[in-house]
Amino acid sequence: MEIFREVNKVQKKSLEEKCKGNVIGFVPTMGYLHEGHLSLVRKCRENTDFCVVSIFVNPTQFVAGEDYSVYPRDEERDKAILERERVDLLFMPEVKEMYKEGYQTNVEVLKFTKPLCGKFRPGHFKGVTTVVSKLFNAVLPNIAYFGQKDYQQYIVIKRMARDLNFPVKIQMMPIVREKDGLAMSSRNSYLNEAEREQAVALYSSLKRGEELYNSGERNSSKIKKEMGKVFSQFPLVKPQYIEVVGAEELDSIEKIQGKVLIAVAAFVGKVRLIDNMLLGG
Repeated sequence: MEIFREVNKVQKKSLEEKCKGNVIGFVPTMGYLHEGHLSLVRKCRENTDFCVVSIFVNPTQFVAGEDYSVYPRDEERDKAILERERVDLLFMPEVKEMYKEGYQTNVEVLKFTKPLCGKFRPGHFKGVTTVVSKLFNAVLPNIAYFGQKDYQQYIVIKRMARDLNFPVKIQMMPIVREKDGLAMSSRNSYLNEAEREQAVALYSSLKRGEELYNSGERNSSKIKKEMGKVFSQFPLVKPQYIEVVGAEELDSIEKIQGKVLIAVAAFVGKVRLIDNMLLGG
C-alpha cells in the first residue's frame, strides 16, 4: 500500500493507473475505521482495479461547538487495517495541503442541504461538498463509495457530482450495524456503558416506523408520533428530529407514496447520532 500526503502525487498516480486502463475506486473517510468503512473498502476492492482510501478529518464540516478537536483519530491503527484489506493507495493529507493559505472557494448544493441535519448543522454540508470535490479532483475516481447511514450526504454528493459534471459514479452501500441494531459510527466510541445500552433507541424507533408502514400505515405524522413514543422509553436519549421524507428530493410528505426515507437524529448523553431506513419503492 502506497501512502501519499500531497495532492499532486495522488493525481499523478491516478493518471498513471487510468493510462493503464484501470478503473479507480475511492472511499473517502475521516478515519478511526470500523466495519462500516471496511464494507465500502471491500466492495471497492471487489469492483475496481485500483482502490484508494482517504483519511482526512475535515475541519470545515464541523460547526461551532462540535467535536473537531477531539474527533477520534488513530493513524497507525487505520494504516494497519487498510494494509490488511489490500488497499492500493492511502491518501492522508494535512489540513494545510487541502486548504492552502488564503483559501476562499467553496462548493455548495442548495436545496438538499436544508432539511434533516442541515437544519441543525448550518454550513456542515458546504464543508462536505467542498472537501469531497477537492478529493475527487485529487483522486480522479471512476466510482466513489458512501454509506447509507449518511444518506443525506449521499444525496447531496450525488447531486453535486451530477451538477458539476464530475465523471464519477456515486455508489451507496447499506448500513452496517452492531448485533443490537446500532448503526456503526466512529462517534459510538464516545458512549459510556449506560449510553451505549440506550443508543439502540434510534434503531428501535426506525423499526417501529417500518412495522407501521408494513402494516399499511401511510400517514407520516402518525408514524412519526409512534416513533417518538419509542424514544420516551430511553431517558438518556433525546431526539433532535424524526422525519419522513421523499427518498430522492428529501421533501417532507404527509401521505407516503413510493420510496421514502425515515430518518432520526438524537443525542445520547452529549453524543449526537443519526440513523435511517428506506421504505417502499
